[in-house]
Amino acid sequence: MTIQEWLLRAGQYPWAIVGVFVAVPVATWVIGRLHGRGRGGATPWKHLYAALVYISCVPGLFTTVVTAYAIFFTSTNLLEVNAVVYLLPTVSMVVTLVLLRQNVDVAEIPGFHRLSGLMTLIGVSFAVALAISRTRVWLFFGGSIFLLFAIAAAAFALMRWGTRAFFRRSTEQKERAPDFLDDVRRRR
Repeated sequence: MTIQEWLLRAGQYPWAIVGVFVAVPVATWVIGRLHGRGRGGATPWKHLYAALVYISCVPGLFTTVVTAYAIFFTSTNLLEVNAVVYLLPTVSMVVTLVLLRQNVDVAEIPGFHRLSGLMTLIGVSFAVALAISRTRVWLFFGGSIFLLFAIAAAAFALMRWGTRAFFRRSTEQKERAPDFLDDVRRRR
């Protein structure tokens, strides 16, 4: 069974998909109302939040990659795809993460640092693959060699951070995510 066949088969059960991917942000909102303000990092709540994050982010990341692949590599028209299968998991993931950030500090959620590292790795890898595919870098690079090295260094730094965040041990200290706007704020 190919991924395309699997997505077509999943599209045959739209109400089940809608039920799951609407229930996750709703559950995140309800849990946020059950505990007091600033108490989302307590023991029972942070594990519920971790489960909700993984339930929304794993399929959300998968469909984001599949949708981006369909748009940029195969030039699929988004008007011709099943929106419940291609777009709803991504929307559910974004809404869940927004609601989650309002209720709890993400540093207190077990495994969130690894998941954000995985998101960074996937995003940077996809951007590099897209850049190579669109610009035909392997044939000719029209920019300066400095620009090529700067792009490679930035991609390497993000991939290094993402790999460390994804594969770090639970006993190791968490690294802060790179904040590109931090430098701009300091200069003002």
